[in-house]
Amino acid sequence: MYPHERSLVSRLEDEPFSLVGVNSDPKEDYFEAIEKEDISWPSFWDGGDTNGPIATKWGVGGWPTIYIIDHEGIIRDRNKRGEKMDEVVDRLLEEMKGG
Repeated sequence: MYPHERSLVSRLEDEPFSLVGVNSDPKEDYFEAIEKEDISWPSFWDGGDTNGPIATKWGVGGWPTIYIIDHEGIIRDRNKRGEKMDEVVDRLLEEMKGG
């Protein structure tokens, strides 16, 4: 997943787009992944399991869970990956721009 996320962040760097990650791996694994996978977008460690405060508040039961949120803060889609994620994000950017 990280290569796709990196490419999405790069492709949309001049667009009103943000990617935010939440990770519940053991703390050492989280920090290793940040460096090894070149994660340049905001990413938060959520306590080492799916019972962390962020996962609990958002109702996450397993990883990866993906929420695609529009510019008004509304969850518009879930668990899209790869090309399907790109399609949803591109469509929402067009909607936001009035296209």
